[in-house]
Amino acid sequence: MKKFAKILLMLTCVFVLTACSSSETPSEFQLNKESAARSRADQVVNLTMTLVSQNDVNEMLADYSNVELGDLFASTYAQYYGDSSFMCEGKAVNSALTSFKKGIDSMGAITEFGASTSHYDNDTIVVMIPVKGENGNGSVELIFTNDIYLQMTSCTLNLDETMGGLMTKAALNTLLGMGTVFVVLILISFIISAFGFLPKLQTSKKVETAPTPAPAPAAPVVEEEEEDLSDDMELVAVIAAAIASYEGTSVEGFQVRSIRRADTKNWKRA
Repeated sequence: MKKFAKILLMLTCVFVLTACSSSETPSEFQLNKESAARSRADQVVNLTMTLVSQNDVNEMLADYSNVELGDLFASTYAQYYGDSSFMCEGKAVNSALTSFKKGIDSMGAITEFGASTSHYDNDTIVVMIPVKGENGNGSVELIFTNDIYLQMTSCTLNLDETMGGLMTKAALNTLLGMGTVFVVLILISFIISAFGFLPKLQTSKKVETAPTPAPAPAAPVVEEEEEDLSDDMELVAVIAAAIASYEGTSVEGFQVRSIRRADTKNWKRA
């Protein structure tokens, strides 16, 4: 048991020493770079405020490209603070002017700047400056390259959202989500109810489009032609003689006007 406790204690010491050795203490050169970044951040914020208050931001963004904005900001910075080594990216100046214009419109005129803080990693130094406005608060975030040039790559003014604003957004998101769900459910119910009318519509279309049977052609009426045998004198004489013999009269009392063929069916039945 004592051996196990000793081994556990040794492992704990090793982990503690490893953790202590892994935490790097910033060098004096790194501390100087952070200090210079914070100083430049304060100057950038003041210069940006001046440009926004004295110029039409929308007109500036329309007249200058990002590259031109970067050169203009750097030259203006050199004129204000006498530092011609300042470097910045044009997109960072564009973001700074745009976000400051929107932020001031929302939070009102900035009345106070707080103390700047910074943290760094291998590539960047991030500086945060809290600000107070007439109608709200916010913070400016500036990012510099972690080298001797300290080039500014980003600058934005972010507003601090109040609890009321957060609750309002949450309520709007909830209403939007629930409204979307209800609208989808209503559409689905309409689609399902429409399925019941489809068979009826198909049946009615089939009845309307069914071809009307053509009437059967009437059988041609065969008219029996009466045979005019009045010119056949011999046949007339024979028939007259037969009738006279059957009636027991003389032939002189008969006058044959026409002769028609009798229905043979009656003779077959007899």
